[in-house]
Amino acid sequence: MMNSLKKFKLFGGRTIKTGISVFFTALICGFFDLPIIFAVITAIVTIEHTAADSIKKAAVRFPASAIGALLATSFYGLFGKGAVTFALAAMITIAVCHKLKMDDGILVATITAIAMIPEFQDHYFVSFFTRLGTTSIGIIISTLVNFFLLPPNYSPMIYKNINQLFNHSSRLLERIVKDTFAESKEKNRSISRSYRQLTAHLERTYLLSNYQREEWKYHKHTKEELLAFQFSQKKLGALQQIAYHLGNLQYVKIDASDFSAEEKELILSVIEDYVKSLQDPTHSITEEQFQRVGKLDHMFWKWKEQHVERESHYRHHLPPQTIIIYELLSFHDVLEELQNMSDKRKQVVRECYVKGND
Repeated sequence: MMNSLKKFKLFGGRTIKTGISVFFTALICGFFDLPIIFAVITAIVTIEHTAADSIKKAAVRFPASAIGALLATSFYGLFGKGAVTFALAAMITIAVCHKLKMDDGILVATITAIAMIPEFQDHYFVSFFTRLGTTSIGIIISTLVNFFLLPPNYSPMIYKNINQLFNHSSRLLERIVKDTFAESKEKNRSISRSYRQLTAHLERTYLLSNYQREEWKYHKHTKEELLAFQFSQKKLGALQQIAYHLGNLQYVKIDASDFSAEEKELILSVIEDYVKSLQDPTHSITEEQFQRVGKLDHMFWKWKEQHVERESHYRHHLPPQTIIIYELLSFHDVLEELQNMSDKRKQVVRECYVKGND
Protein backbone atom coordinates (compact mmCIF):
# COMPACT_ATOMS: atom_id res chain seq x y z
CA MET A 1 0.00 0.00 0.00
CA MET A 2 2.81 2.44 0.91
CA ASN A 3 4.61 1.68 -2.34
CA SER A 4 1.46 2.39 -4.35
CA LEU A 5 1.05 5.72 -2.51
CA LYS A 6 4.66 6.55 -3.21
CA LYS A 7 4.19 5.91 -6.94
CA PHE A 8 1.22 8.24 -6.94
CA LYS A 9 2.71 11.60 -7.88
CA LEU A 10 0.88 13.56 -5.18
CA PHE A 11 2.74 11.79 -2.36
CA GLY A 12 6.50 11.46 -2.20
CA GLY A 13 8.29 9.17 0.25
CA ARG A 14 9.07 12.00 2.66
CA THR A 15 5.43 13.16 2.65
CA ILE A 16 4.19 9.67 3.43
CA LYS A 17 6.72 9.28 6.25
CA THR A 18 5.60 12.62 7.70
CA GLY A 19 2.00 11.42 7.76
CA ILE A 20 2.98 8.13 9.41
CA SER A 21 5.09 9.96 12.01
CA VAL A 22 2.23 12.32 12.84
CA PHE A 23 -0.21 9.40 13.13
CA PHE A 24 1.89 7.37 15.56
CA THR A 25 2.94 10.43 17.55
CA ALA A 26 -0.67 11.50 18.01
CA LEU A 27 -1.68 7.92 18.85
CA ILE A 28 0.95 7.55 21.58
CA CYS A 29 0.28 10.97 23.10
CA GLY A 30 -3.46 10.28 23.08
CA PHE A 31 -2.95 6.94 24.77
CA PHE A 32 -0.97 8.55 27.61
CA ASP A 33 -3.30 11.57 27.74
CA LEU A 34 -0.49 14.00 26.84
CA PRO A 35 -0.86 17.22 24.80
CA ILE A 36 -0.69 16.18 21.16
CA ILE A 37 0.01 19.44 19.36
CA PHE A 38 3.63 19.92 20.55
CA ALA A 39 4.61 16.37 19.65
CA VAL A 40 2.92 16.52 16.24
CA ILE A 41 4.60 19.80 15.29
CA THR A 42 7.97 18.34 16.28
CA ALA A 43 7.35 15.18 14.26
CA ILE A 44 6.54 17.27 11.16
CA VAL A 45 9.67 19.44 11.29
CA THR A 46 12.10 16.63 12.14
CA ILE A 47 11.60 14.36 9.11
CA GLU A 48 14.89 14.54 7.20
CA HIS A 49 16.16 13.56 3.75
CA THR A 50 18.18 10.63 5.09
CA ALA A 51 18.27 8.30 8.07
CA ALA A 52 21.78 9.56 8.82
CA ASP A 53 20.53 13.15 9.13
CA SER A 54 17.66 12.04 11.38
CA ILE A 55 19.99 10.27 13.80
CA LYS A 56 22.58 13.07 13.88
CA LYS A 57 20.05 15.84 14.30
CA ALA A 58 17.94 13.94 16.85
CA ALA A 59 20.98 13.88 19.13
CA VAL A 60 21.05 17.69 18.91
CA ARG A 61 17.33 18.38 18.95
CA PHE A 62 16.59 16.69 22.26
CA PRO A 63 18.96 18.83 24.40
CA ALA A 64 17.99 21.91 22.36
CA SER A 65 14.33 21.25 23.15
CA ALA A 66 15.20 20.91 26.83
CA ILE A 67 16.90 24.32 26.67
CA GLY A 68 13.86 25.87 24.98
CA ALA A 69 11.45 24.38 27.52
CA LEU A 70 13.62 25.47 30.45
CA LEU A 71 13.92 29.05 29.17
CA ALA A 72 10.18 29.27 28.50
CA THR A 73 9.46 28.04 32.03
CA SER A 74 11.89 30.55 33.51
CA PHE A 75 10.53 33.57 31.62
CA TYR A 76 6.94 32.52 32.32
CA GLY A 77 7.75 32.44 36.02
CA LEU A 78 9.28 35.94 35.82
CA PHE A 79 6.94 37.80 33.45
CA GLY A 80 3.81 35.68 33.14
CA LYS A 81 1.96 35.05 29.90
CA GLY A 82 2.83 38.32 28.13
CA ALA A 83 4.47 39.54 24.94
CA VAL A 84 7.81 39.96 26.71
CA THR A 85 7.81 36.27 27.63
CA PHE A 86 7.24 35.17 24.03
CA ALA A 87 9.92 37.51 22.70
CA LEU A 88 12.55 36.63 25.30
CA ALA A 89 11.86 32.89 25.05
CA ALA A 90 12.35 32.97 21.28
CA MET A 91 15.39 35.25 21.25
CA ILE A 92 17.30 33.64 24.10
CA THR A 93 16.55 30.11 22.88
CA ILE A 94 17.93 30.91 19.42
CA ALA A 95 20.98 32.68 20.88
CA VAL A 96 21.84 29.93 23.36
CA CYS A 97 21.40 27.10 20.83
CA HIS A 98 23.53 28.94 18.31
CA LYS A 99 26.21 29.64 20.91
CA LEU A 100 26.26 25.96 21.86
CA LYS A 101 26.49 25.01 18.15
CA MET A 102 23.07 23.36 18.21
CA ASP A 103 21.90 25.00 14.98
CA ASP A 104 20.10 21.85 13.80
CA GLY A 105 17.93 22.02 16.91
CA ILE A 106 17.08 25.74 16.87
CA LEU A 107 13.74 25.37 15.07
CA VAL A 108 12.44 22.58 17.30
CA ALA A 109 13.73 24.28 20.45
CA THR A 110 12.09 27.60 19.56
CA ILE A 111 8.79 25.95 18.69
CA THR A 112 8.90 24.07 21.98
CA ALA A 113 9.57 27.27 23.93
CA ILE A 114 6.90 29.37 22.23
CA ALA A 115 4.18 26.73 21.97
CA MET A 116 4.25 25.78 25.65
CA ILE A 117 3.77 29.32 27.03
CA PRO A 118 -0.01 29.60 26.44
CA GLU A 119 -0.64 26.17 28.00
CA PHE A 120 1.33 26.47 31.24
CA GLN A 121 -0.13 24.76 34.28
CA ASP A 122 0.21 25.92 37.87
CA HIS A 123 3.06 23.49 38.48
CA TYR A 124 5.98 24.68 36.41
CA PHE A 125 8.00 21.50 36.71
CA VAL A 126 5.05 19.40 35.56
CA SER A 127 4.64 21.67 32.52
CA PHE A 128 8.35 21.51 31.79
CA PHE A 129 8.59 17.72 31.82
CA THR A 130 5.27 17.29 30.01
CA ARG A 131 6.29 19.54 27.11
CA LEU A 132 9.78 18.06 26.97
CA GLY A 133 8.29 14.56 26.96
CA THR A 134 5.83 15.25 24.14
CA THR A 135 8.55 16.91 22.08
CA SER A 136 10.81 13.91 22.67
CA ILE A 137 8.06 11.57 21.48
CA GLY A 138 7.82 13.52 18.22
CA ILE A 139 11.61 13.41 17.72
CA ILE A 140 11.88 9.69 18.50
CA ILE A 141 8.94 8.64 16.33
CA SER A 142 10.06 10.69 13.31
CA THR A 143 13.61 9.33 13.64
CA LEU A 144 12.42 5.72 13.81
CA VAL A 145 10.05 6.15 10.89
CA ASN A 146 12.75 7.84 8.82
CA PHE A 147 15.17 5.01 9.60
CA PHE A 148 12.97 1.95 9.08
CA LEU A 149 10.26 2.97 6.61
CA LEU A 150 10.70 3.79 2.91
CA PRO A 151 14.46 4.41 2.93
CA PRO A 152 15.08 6.98 0.19
CA ASN A 153 16.84 5.98 -3.01
CA TYR A 154 18.18 9.06 -4.78
CA SER A 155 20.07 7.15 -7.47
CA PRO A 156 17.31 7.20 -10.16
CA MET A 157 16.94 10.95 -9.65
CA ILE A 158 20.72 11.40 -9.88
CA TYR A 159 20.88 9.48 -13.18
CA LYS A 160 17.94 11.42 -14.58
CA ASN A 161 19.54 14.72 -13.56
CA ILE A 162 22.82 13.73 -15.21
CA ASN A 163 21.05 13.06 -18.52
CA GLN A 164 19.28 16.41 -18.24
CA LEU A 165 22.56 18.17 -17.43
CA PHE A 166 24.26 16.78 -20.53
CA ASN A 167 21.30 17.83 -22.69
CA HIS A 168 21.32 21.28 -21.10
CA SER A 169 25.08 21.56 -21.67
CA SER A 170 24.73 20.64 -25.34
CA ARG A 171 22.05 23.28 -25.95
CA LEU A 172 24.03 25.91 -24.07
CA LEU A 173 27.24 25.14 -25.97
CA GLU A 174 25.41 25.48 -29.27
CA ARG A 175 23.87 28.80 -28.24
CA ILE A 176 27.13 30.24 -26.94
CA VAL A 177 29.06 29.50 -30.14
CA LYS A 178 26.28 30.61 -32.49
CA ASP A 179 25.76 33.83 -30.53
CA THR A 180 29.47 34.56 -30.19
CA PHE A 181 29.36 37.01 -33.09
CA ALA A 182 26.09 38.62 -31.99
CA GLU A 183 26.13 41.92 -30.10
CA SER A 184 22.68 41.63 -28.54
CA LYS A 185 22.91 42.11 -24.76
CA GLU A 186 19.57 40.38 -24.37
CA LYS A 187 21.07 37.20 -25.83
CA ASN A 188 24.05 37.50 -23.53
CA ARG A 189 21.77 37.81 -20.52
CA SER A 190 19.82 34.79 -21.67
CA ILE A 191 22.99 32.73 -21.97
CA SER A 192 24.17 33.84 -18.52
CA ARG A 193 20.82 32.86 -17.03
CA SER A 194 20.97 29.44 -18.69
CA TYR A 195 24.51 28.94 -17.41
CA ARG A 196 23.45 29.78 -13.83
CA GLN A 197 20.60 27.29 -14.15
CA LEU A 198 23.07 24.64 -15.31
CA THR A 199 25.45 25.20 -12.39
CA ALA A 200 22.56 25.30 -9.88
CA HIS A 201 21.21 22.01 -11.28
CA LEU A 202 24.69 20.51 -11.03
CA GLU A 203 24.99 21.59 -7.38
CA ARG A 204 21.59 20.04 -6.56
CA THR A 205 22.69 16.76 -8.12
CA TYR A 206 25.87 16.79 -6.04
CA LEU A 207 23.66 17.35 -2.97
CA LEU A 208 21.53 14.32 -3.90
CA SER A 209 24.75 12.32 -4.23
CA ASN A 210 25.73 13.32 -0.70
CA TYR A 211 22.29 12.26 0.55
CA GLN A 212 22.66 8.85 -1.12
CA ARG A 213 26.17 8.36 0.27
CA GLU A 214 24.95 9.16 3.79
CA GLU A 215 21.90 6.90 3.41
CA TRP A 216 24.04 3.90 2.53
CA LYS A 217 25.84 4.16 5.87
CA TYR A 218 22.69 2.74 7.50
CA HIS A 219 21.03 0.70 4.74
CA LYS A 220 22.40 -2.12 2.64
CA HIS A 221 23.26 -1.71 -1.03
CA THR A 222 24.45 -4.10 -3.71
CA LYS A 223 27.82 -4.05 -5.45
CA GLU A 224 26.09 -3.15 -8.71
CA GLU A 225 24.42 -0.14 -7.07
CA LEU A 226 27.76 1.01 -5.70
CA LEU A 227 29.48 0.69 -9.09
CA ALA A 228 26.67 2.61 -10.77
CA PHE A 229 26.91 5.34 -8.13
CA GLN A 230 30.68 5.61 -8.52
CA PHE A 231 30.24 5.93 -12.29
CA SER A 232 27.68 8.70 -11.76
CA GLN A 233 30.25 10.61 -9.68
CA LYS A 234 32.75 10.38 -12.54
CA LYS A 235 30.12 11.71 -14.93
CA LEU A 236 29.38 14.56 -12.54
CA GLY A 237 33.10 15.33 -12.44
CA ALA A 238 33.11 15.52 -16.24
CA LEU A 239 30.07 17.79 -16.13
CA GLN A 240 31.93 20.04 -13.72
CA GLN A 241 34.74 20.37 -16.29
CA ILE A 242 32.19 21.02 -19.05
CA ALA A 243 30.57 23.76 -16.96
CA TYR A 244 34.01 25.31 -16.46
CA HIS A 245 34.70 25.42 -20.22
CA LEU A 246 31.21 26.77 -20.95
CA GLY A 247 31.81 29.49 -18.38
CA ASN A 248 35.00 30.50 -20.17
CA LEU A 249 33.40 30.43 -23.62
CA GLN A 250 30.49 32.68 -22.74
CA TYR A 251 32.78 35.60 -21.93
CA VAL A 252 34.89 35.50 -25.11
CA LYS A 253 34.15 38.48 -27.38
CA ILE A 254 35.11 38.39 -31.06
CA ASP A 255 33.92 39.93 -34.33
CA ALA A 256 32.42 38.05 -37.25
CA SER A 257 35.42 38.95 -39.39
CA ASP A 258 37.94 37.35 -37.03
CA PHE A 259 37.48 33.93 -38.63
CA SER A 260 37.34 33.05 -42.29
CA ALA A 261 34.24 31.34 -43.71
CA GLU A 262 36.11 28.03 -43.82
CA GLU A 263 37.21 28.38 -40.19
CA LYS A 264 33.70 29.24 -39.00
CA GLU A 265 32.30 26.27 -40.91
CA LEU A 266 34.81 23.97 -39.21
CA ILE A 267 33.99 25.33 -35.73
CA LEU A 268 30.23 24.94 -36.29
CA SER A 269 30.75 21.38 -37.57
CA VAL A 270 32.76 20.52 -34.47
CA ILE A 271 30.03 22.01 -32.26
CA GLU A 272 27.44 19.87 -34.03
CA ASP A 273 29.56 16.80 -33.27
CA TYR A 274 29.89 17.84 -29.61
CA VAL A 275 26.13 18.30 -29.27
CA LYS A 276 25.48 14.78 -30.57
CA SER A 277 28.10 13.30 -28.26
CA LEU A 278 26.74 15.15 -25.21
CA GLN A 279 23.16 14.06 -25.89
CA ASP A 280 24.17 10.44 -26.48
CA PRO A 281 24.19 8.57 -23.12
CA THR A 282 27.14 6.50 -24.39
CA HIS A 283 28.99 9.69 -25.49
CA SER A 284 30.24 7.97 -28.63
CA ILE A 285 32.65 9.91 -30.87
CA THR A 286 32.70 9.32 -34.62
CA GLU A 287 35.82 9.09 -36.74
CA GLU A 288 34.69 12.22 -38.58
CA GLN A 289 34.67 14.11 -35.28
CA PHE A 290 38.24 13.03 -34.56
CA GLN A 291 39.27 14.26 -38.00
CA ARG A 292 37.55 17.63 -37.55
CA VAL A 293 39.10 18.05 -34.11
CA GLY A 294 42.49 17.33 -35.71
CA LYS A 295 41.86 20.18 -38.14
CA LEU A 296 40.79 22.39 -35.25
CA ASP A 297 44.04 21.57 -33.47
CA HIS A 298 45.97 22.56 -36.59
CA MET A 299 43.99 25.82 -36.72
CA PHE A 300 44.94 26.58 -33.12
CA TRP A 301 48.67 26.36 -33.79
CA LYS A 302 48.26 28.28 -37.02
CA TRP A 303 46.54 31.10 -35.14
CA LYS A 304 49.25 31.08 -32.49
CA GLU A 305 51.93 31.33 -35.13
CA GLN A 306 50.35 33.82 -37.53
CA HIS A 307 48.00 36.03 -35.49
CA VAL A 308 49.43 36.39 -31.99
CA GLU A 309 51.49 39.42 -33.05
CA ARG A 310 49.04 42.34 -33.47
CA GLU A 311 49.51 45.43 -35.60
CA SER A 312 50.10 47.41 -32.41
CA HIS A 313 53.00 45.03 -31.64
CA TYR A 314 51.39 44.28 -28.27
CA ARG A 315 51.84 40.57 -27.67
CA HIS A 316 48.67 38.70 -26.65
CA HIS A 317 49.57 35.19 -25.59
CA LEU A 318 45.94 34.08 -25.88
CA PRO A 319 43.81 36.41 -27.99
CA PRO A 320 40.04 35.71 -28.00
CA GLN A 321 40.17 33.67 -31.21
CA THR A 322 42.70 31.22 -29.81
CA ILE A 323 40.78 31.03 -26.51
CA ILE A 324 37.70 29.78 -28.36
CA ILE A 325 39.71 27.14 -30.22
CA TYR A 326 41.58 26.11 -27.05
CA GLU A 327 38.35 25.73 -25.05
CA LEU A 328 36.77 23.64 -27.82
CA LEU A 329 39.84 21.38 -27.92
CA SER A 330 39.67 21.02 -24.13
CA PHE A 331 35.97 20.22 -24.49
CA HIS A 332 36.86 17.35 -26.82
CA ASP A 333 39.30 15.96 -24.23
CA VAL A 334 36.43 15.72 -21.73
CA LEU A 335 34.19 14.02 -24.29
CA GLU A 336 36.92 11.53 -25.12
CA GLU A 337 37.31 10.74 -21.43
CA LEU A 338 33.53 10.26 -21.15
CA GLN A 339 33.55 7.86 -24.10
CA ASN A 340 36.34 5.80 -22.54
CA MET A 341 34.49 5.66 -19.19
CA SER A 342 31.25 4.63 -20.90
CA ASP A 343 32.98 1.87 -22.88
CA LYS A 344 34.21 0.36 -19.61
CA ARG A 345 30.75 0.51 -17.99
CA LYS A 346 28.46 -0.45 -20.86
CA GLN A 347 26.01 -2.35 -18.65
CA VAL A 348 25.71 0.56 -16.20
CA VAL A 349 25.22 3.03 -19.05
CA ARG A 350 22.51 0.88 -20.60
CA GLU A 351 20.64 0.31 -17.32
CA CYS A 352 20.91 3.78 -15.78
CA TYR A 353 21.16 6.24 -18.66
CA VAL A 354 20.01 4.72 -21.96
CA LYS A 355 16.79 3.24 -20.53
CA GLY A 356 16.20 6.46 -18.61
CA ASN A 357 16.27 8.35 -21.92
CA ASP A 358 13.72 6.07 -23.59
